[in-house]
Amino acid sequence: MFFVDEAKIFIKAGQGGQGCESYYQDKYTRYPRPDGGDGGKGGDITFIADRSRHSLLDFKYRQHLEAQDGGHASSKGKRGGEGKTCVLKVPVGTMIRDHETGLLIKDLNADQQSIVVARGGKGGRGNAGGKIPLPPRKGEERTLDLELKLMADVGLIGFPNAGKSTLISNLSKAKSKVASYPFTTRGPILGIVSDDDFEFIVADLPGIIEGAHKGKGLGDRFLRHAQRTKILVHLLDMAGTEGRDPLEDYEKLNYELEQYSDSFASKYKFVVANKMDLAESTDNLKRFKQKYKEKIFAISALEKKGFKKLISAIRKILCVENSPE
Repeated sequence: MFFVDEAKIFIKAGQGGQGCESYYQDKYTRYPRPDGGDGGKGGDITFIADRSRHSLLDFKYRQHLEAQDGGHASSKGKRGGEGKTCVLKVPVGTMIRDHETGLLIKDLNADQQSIVVARGGKGGRGNAGGKIPLPPRKGEERTLDLELKLMADVGLIGFPNAGKSTLISNLSKAKSKVASYPFTTRGPILGIVSDDDFEFIVADLPGIIEGAHKGKGLGDRFLRHAQRTKILVHLLDMAGTEGRDPLEDYEKLNYELEQYSDSFASKYKFVVANKMDLAESTDNLKRFKQKYKEKIFAISALEKKGFKKLISAIRKILCVENSPE
């Protein structure tokens, strides 16, 4: 399945139903009595956040969406039925903007949060009771931009082939494609990590490259998914299997984050040395500890070693973050 995190759509709420102009007369009535009912209201367009959805793929193929028109009225005061509301489900973390002005309409950052973005037109007025008939009104219509920023507790970031896909596959229930070539992960992947009675969500973000903050390799689009995370895990290929220096990678990774947004500076950061099952990683880890005084977690994602300490540290931070004040 393709991952889509941006969409442009046109929406149109339902038009109101026609009011009825009619007159009732029988053998007992000298003068005809106006009895036309009112038309029904047109359906609204509503967005609702659904945690079971993780992509805006549906809107790649459905770019024009309309709600149902209101029903027409009839004689004897019968009112037209209301048009059915068009409910559009989007992933949690979807931002809705007006395309013309760029203004943010709503940030749907909680499950089942909803908003009406276009209201259906009022139904036409009938002549019942001697009222003056009025025509129905059109429903609101507008063009919207949808932008998804994934909601995850932990974001895995690192250069291509650092082992993020292997880590999330072995840490969680997620199935991320694993291969020994860059950009195996084409879009963010969410995984749920369970530790006894505690669960948290991890996002495997596509490999960052130099110049990502400027959009190189679509890096700016991928980095935005890390903005909502509470913890960033800097995953380093400590063995340097791609001929890279893990110390230089760490510096470059921090630089890309700093250049993209100041918000990353306030996040919890875990440095994780991966591929410790390879001989070259030992010397590189010593060099890293000599240069940087930050705590580092040594793991082997492939052999599933070192996970317990990492998960325990993540859990400790998240328990504090999620606790009520």
